[in-house]
Amino acid sequence: MIFIENEGHTDPRLNLALEEYALRNFTSQSDYLLFYINEPSIIIGRSQNTIEEINQDYVEKNNIQVVRRISGGGAVYHDFGNLNFSFITNYDIKRLNNFKKFTEPVISALSKIGVEAELKGRNDILVKDKKISGTAQFSTGKRMISHGTLLFDTDLGEVANALQVKMSKIISKGHKSVRSRVANISEYINKPLKIEDFRELLLSGLYEERESFETYHLTQEEWKAVHALKEEKYDSWDWNYGRSPKFNVQYVKRFPVGEIDVRIFVEKGYLTELKIFGDFFGKEPLEDLENILIGVKYNKEEISKKLNDVKIEEYFGNILKSEFIDLLYSAD
Repeated sequence: MIFIENEGHTDPRLNLALEEYALRNFTSQSDYLLFYINEPSIIIGRSQNTIEEINQDYVEKNNIQVVRRISGGGAVYHDFGNLNFSFITNYDIKRLNNFKKFTEPVISALSKIGVEAELKGRNDILVKDKKISGTAQFSTGKRMISHGTLLFDTDLGEVANALQVKMSKIISKGHKSVRSRVANISEYINKPLKIEDFRELLLSGLYEERESFETYHLTQEEWKAVHALKEEKYDSWDWNYGRSPKFNVQYVKRFPVGEIDVRIFVEKGYLTELKIFGDFFGKEPLEDLENILIGVKYNKEEISKKLNDVKIEEYFGNILKSEFIDLLYSAD
């Protein structure tokens, strides 16, 4: 395991660019670990509709950055009290959507500092039934990222202020508010700690989990490439917000894998525009699935034929193809 030193950068766009650069360019002969702390920002899941996830007025007034990540899942709030971790490994089908595998060393390291945490639900780490961490994954087919947040001393009031909480999520989880479901790790530690000290304690705990561990500093040329990726992708409005599709049909349903929200524009009986949003974890880009269906007659039989050879689980996780096809016609 090699620890990538991010040199204290707190720009979320730069840190996400660093993470993606390491995923796509560092040798597959090693596993990597990356820690980073971001200034106040909202990190949007790959398949989400940004404008519907955030409180735009509040975000603008408070200079909160909005950045889309390459992994699926839901929107999360970051600030200087939040520590982010990222494991970069070779792709393994057994590890994809297996959050237990890569959260185990983090939970073990937390235990060493007296915080008894556990993985619950789809992808959350909880302490006494309160969420302290959310996790997500992304795979290129050869390499994969398994990353997450650790709420150490985050301003939890800002979580509710900056994010628009969807009623479907509140109802499905049976909670009245985001604030009541989350907690800071600092609440469960007996002695006061700065987040930098927490980072070092966690890193020490993870070092103990691995026989071989070394630290890597990027070269000047590598940092230049990271900055270029940031400017080209993570600084762009198209990536972070994207266009809002025109639609005359919208169906939303929450599955065990997450919420799937389809926007459909039908003209003269044909599907002329399709956009899929959600907080699920899929492997393949949704644009591929959307493009397959453009131009198809808006008819269940025709769509079923078009999707005959498509592996739906590659896009959404463990749902049946028939469930997705049904969703295209009804929100029930």
